[in-house]
Amino acid sequence: MNNLDISVIVPLKNEEESLPELAAWIARVMEENKYMYEVWMVDDGSTDLSWDVIRRLSVENPCIKGIKFQRNYGKSAALNEGFRKAQGNVVITMDADLQDSPDEIPGLYNMIMQDGYDLVSGWKKVRYDNTLTKNIPSKLFNWATVKMSGIKLHDFNCGLKSYRKKVVKTIEVYGEMHRYIPVLAKWSGFRKIGEKVVEHRKRKYGTTKFGLERFVNGFLDLASIMFVGKFGKRPMHFFGALGSLFFLSGFVISAYLTFAKFFYLQYKMTERPIFFLALLLLIIGSQLFLTGFLAEMVARNAPERNSYLVEEILENPNR
Repeated sequence: MNNLDISVIVPLKNEEESLPELAAWIARVMEENKYMYEVWMVDDGSTDLSWDVIRRLSVENPCIKGIKFQRNYGKSAALNEGFRKAQGNVVITMDADLQDSPDEIPGLYNMIMQDGYDLVSGWKKVRYDNTLTKNIPSKLFNWATVKMSGIKLHDFNCGLKSYRKKVVKTIEVYGEMHRYIPVLAKWSGFRKIGEKVVEHRKRKYGTTKFGLERFVNGFLDLASIMFVGKFGKRPMHFFGALGSLFFLSGFVISAYLTFAKFFYLQYKMTERPIFFLALLLLIIGSQLFLTGFLAEMVARNAPERNSYLVEEILENPNR
């Protein structure tokens, strides 16, 4: 197992039609380049015959292995389980819908092993997706992620990526964070991140499995990644500074009102709007200290956040 060159991870849901063609394509590329390899197909709660197809493919080719979730958890969960199992020196992820070309594998592998990259992200420079529902939102996401992370990639959301093994064993992916794996890698100390122009193919079978809600979830996860990456080890630098600003502002206003009451003999201070503003600022400042960070850390450190019900695993222990 330790002699494997490449682990390919394929998250999927309801892709029974494309799996045989994808498996044959991957096998051909691997054999032509004489790579020792494994393919982990992670079935994320399919309701078609995808798992039966994976079982058959695993019998025909022992390099193909499978993980079946008991229900749908999402692409991030599928990738995270695949990362746990991967043993290749280079880990390559790709979608199961045949829009990612396995012919890109040698180039992605060489950029890790020969050029020294920690992570290489595919860039689908020419796309065949719907312009309104996918291309424009993707460009918006990529622009926002570049601005917030400082990582100059054109296509964070491309499923075709390659990783040094140490990267996937270090990072943890959940929620909708699969599209921000380069950001997670950067915050974990992996600095050599590059990209490669890759072929984007038209979908041959089925329909896309992603809806518009992924864009909202993606922005929220990006904010979470940026916060945890910058302040996860020193949260009071954020909550303390912000809370102090609010509390100090409220305290100054309160001090002014108190001074005016006793020295200028002003009356009805508690009926003035500024009095209620001072109270609000004092309360918000205190709450930032006491609740914000605790809520974030409890959610992040919950032991069940990356626990998934795996119904079945196909794995040949002799390889």
